[in-house]
Amino acid sequence: MDIETLAIPDVKIVRPKKFGDARGFFSETYSARAFAEAGIPDVFVQDNHSYSALAGTVRGLHFQRAPRVQAKLVRVVRGRIWDVAVDLRRSSPSYGRWVGAEISAEGWNQIYVPGGFAHGFCTLQADTEIAYKVTDYYAPAEDGGVFWQDEDLAVDWPVAAGSAVLSDKDKALPRLRDLPPLFA
Repeated sequence: MDIETLAIPDVKIVRPKKFGDARGFFSETYSARAFAEAGIPDVFVQDNHSYSALAGTVRGLHFQRAPRVQAKLVRVVRGRIWDVAVDLRRSSPSYGRWVGAEISAEGWNQIYVPGGFAHGFCTLQADTEIAYKVTDYYAPAEDGGVFWQDEDLAVDWPVAAGSAVLSDKDKALPRLRDLPPLFA
């Protein structure tokens, strides 16, 4: 398993090894030992699966507040996404900055997003499915988010505002400057 650090070093791209033959392939997509050796000691407690019918679907930018903070390990099982992580840790030198990466079934890569980040993605093709692990259970009372087109973040999304497919909830999320301090 290869693990690459992005411009915000706590966010990582994970490339599991894939072993194929005439029957198909085998891949170990998660190993607690390999992650710990790469400095990621998180314990994942829940797996989620998301399907988006249309290209240009934006989900996010979401997070969970303390005490139910979630780190995520996201992989695409069908299709492609532009995945974004925004640092919300007030004490971090990268507070308010974002990193993005294309994650795809074909590319066989994953993205690790630590706790203290808002996370979201935009589907780059129709019928995209993602599977992701989280380090805490969903807690509606701690659910939060940041508006995907917050001009202070200036995320370089691959879809125009008028073409994006969004939930009503995601359309109404606050801007970063309107959030209280969330993560020390």
